[in-house]
Amino acid sequence: MPAAAVSSRLRIALVAASPRIVGGQGVQAQILSQRLREDGHDVRFVAIDPLFPSGLRWLRDWPYARTALNQALYLPSLWALRGVDAVHVFSASYWSFLLSPVPAMLAARVLGRRLVLHYHSGEAQDHLDRWGALVHPWLRLADEVVVPSPYLARVFQEHGYRPRVIHNVVDTTRFAYRERAHLSPRLLCTRNLDAYYGVDTVLRAFALVRARHPRATLTLAGHGPEEGRLRRLTADLGEPGIRFTGKVDPESMPRLYDDADMFVNCSVVVNQPVSVLEAFAAGLPVVTTPAGGIPDMVRHEETGLLVAPEDPAATASAVEALLAHPERAADLATRARGEVEDYTWPSVRAAWMSAYTGRART
Repeated sequence: MPAAAVSSRLRIALVAASPRIVGGQGVQAQILSQRLREDGHDVRFVAIDPLFPSGLRWLRDWPYARTALNQALYLPSLWALRGVDAVHVFSASYWSFLLSPVPAMLAARVLGRRLVLHYHSGEAQDHLDRWGALVHPWLRLADEVVVPSPYLARVFQEHGYRPRVIHNVVDTTRFAYRERAHLSPRLLCTRNLDAYYGVDTVLRAFALVRARHPRATLTLAGHGPEEGRLRRLTADLGEPGIRFTGKVDPESMPRLYDDADMFVNCSVVVNQPVSVLEAFAAGLPVVTTPAGGIPDMVRHEETGLLVAPEDPAATASAVEALLAHPERAADLATRARGEVEDYTWPSVRAAWMSAYTGRART
């Protein structure tokens, strides 16, 4: 639809994971939906994981049957894309890309709607390199490709695309910023329990920290396929003080940040983790690997400490350095809190309006 035909009050369809799928994309979709509605826009939310009828919810435990029923419910729901000005499709990679974004993109094209593809996956390099005809023809359907980080922008540019960078959004009002004048070894990691998030490295690093700080604690907030292996590793390490919270809904996350004194992330594959932004907003000093787009968010020894991936000793050393010098930790957290303002809705609102209407980039 031509930009001139779009009024100041837009009709936008958001195609994304519902809150039933706990993760960064779902959080972003909910924040954007809420903010757009508060600004007076008409938002239609189309969940890629529609609620199963009560009598068929047992199929969630059977992967192939679950996928078949999910698609049977999801595809007809795309009829809601008619009559909107823009279709905003959240996207991950690999099979998820084919099952969820591609049908929505085709529907937007058939219906003649402006199509904005919002790609989040830290696995973009491998996805775009290896999937060829299963990804590039579909990406070219989009009127606009939006990515959250300069890191992902560089990946897409290597493949001839011209993506628009719009940062992830963190709702700073949900997090009580607290200065940690008396820093204690209460560590927090809020990554789902998948292999590429390196939670095993976090556990091994914690064991090293606890050898010098017997009262140290570690809270692991998340769930995923690695949970059994990580619990066995915890038992093998013989370390008390480790708490697995399991799945945590977004409303409960601020309390976890407030109860902790330091945030640790050992991801090996990632894009622009919202969890780091939430740590910034809550005043937690951050120790993290430089995976994916993290170096665009965390400047070493300015807004956090960057450590080598898959190196528990380096992670433990950085944690202990901040514990030994709490004034340094406080300085990092103060600078990080200033940085997070670039990731709030007022800072990205104009960019999203341009993406939805097709206005030229400034």
